[in-house]
Amino acid sequence: MDKINLLLASLTVLTFACKSFSMQADDIPRSFNRNPDLKDLGVRAKKVESMDSLLQSFVDERKLNSVAGFVAKGGNIVYKKAFGWKDMENQLPATTDDYYVLFSQTKAITTVAFMTLVEKGLVAIDDPVSKYFPEIPDRVVTKVHEDGTYETRPVQSPMTFVHLMSHTSGLNAGLVEEIRRSEGQKTGTFAGFGGAMPEKAPDGQHSFGGDYNAKYLEDEMLDLAKYPLGFDPGTAWNYHVSTNMLAYLIERISGKPLRQYVKETVLDPLGMTETDWYYGKDALKRFVKTYTMEEGELKLGSQIYVEGAVSSEQTYCEGAIGLNGPIEDYARFCQMLLNKGEFNGHRILKPETVELMTTVDRLRGAEAWGEGFRFGLGFELFNELKKPVPAVSNTAFAWGGLFGTEYIIDPENDMIALFYINMYQRDPLYPLFLEKAYELFNQ
Repeated sequence: MDKINLLLASLTVLTFACKSFSMQADDIPRSFNRNPDLKDLGVRAKKVESMDSLLQSFVDERKLNSVAGFVAKGGNIVYKKAFGWKDMENQLPATTDDYYVLFSQTKAITTVAFMTLVEKGLVAIDDPVSKYFPEIPDRVVTKVHEDGTYETRPVQSPMTFVHLMSHTSGLNAGLVEEIRRSEGQKTGTFAGFGGAMPEKAPDGQHSFGGDYNAKYLEDEMLDLAKYPLGFDPGTAWNYHVSTNMLAYLIERISGKPLRQYVKETVLDPLGMTETDWYYGKDALKRFVKTYTMEEGELKLGSQIYVEGAVSSEQTYCEGAIGLNGPIEDYARFCQMLLNKGEFNGHRILKPETVELMTTVDRLRGAEAWGEGFRFGLGFELFNELKKPVPAVSNTAFAWGGLFGTEYIIDPENDMIALFYINMYQRDPLYPLFLEKAYELFNQ
């Protein structure tokens, strides 16, 4: 009889646990609610109109050519609109389906893709990179001579994947750029942002530190590995190229090209069907044209990054930049992270993995970007000392793109907000949008 009672008690506990799990799972928005009752969410029509007026004013005052805004709370789409012209010369109006060059918003997706390898048990975040790539530098440059020769010393500690995901690896940093300049290589400035413009648009979107003619990311990373580090891993913050090395390691560990692995593990499961490194030529009309502000005047800028995404040779894919797509596609990625790893009926990461990436500051003891700047694995972590606008909570995280695409994921407020423009030089308009986004829910 005791055994029967024990069994019944166990079944009761199991049933309660299953119901609790089911309730928690049901609470997660598996898709966006496109037509929520805004009144039920506490959103007044005047707040929406105020956002409309702000974004339209950016166009009317010729501060930009086009802008798209997206705000969702609890999976409910509260705001999704576009203003302006994706092609001013031909008076083609902007829409929320337009493609934008995302630049460094690629980094977060690459980092999430790497963390799926961690969850598969194929690698650990604290593993030395040399375990998978023996050629990775293990010396730090200490002096560069006038003839280009240099002196080095051994690293104090080996480079790990944490260093790659937090941009503290030492790759291509410090005196390393001086070495590369002495060899006639280009420096760390993007074309169109102070860097030299190529004679023609390269195949794919290329960032600094290498060859516009490189056919594969592997070519760039094998070349980079020939140089020492600029500092000991973990001691300073040097942005960008670490995510390219992370992407190359994804290829080595998974045995698949970066583009294929990212699509299989992140983009396709989330339904991000229009986000990609490359498209056919017919997709060119889907892109917003890129503009710039010169001496207070809005002008057409170089289209090399757009053209690179529709090139005939489609093999070069970076992990640090290169993705493109419409605003709602990336919103799906943001909502997945807000949901602690699940969206569209697919679990991309475990909740504890998302927590690991977005709550632990990896810059402690490292020279960074000033007071309050904190960085996790792939994301900046906002806090009481540094946030884009005061309404942002201390649990929020983000990382935008060089052309002005921005987003925020705010767990405490259960919301995401995205702001898309594609411009070289521009005014700082994103904080104005973000203030309005939070005011939508502030009565």
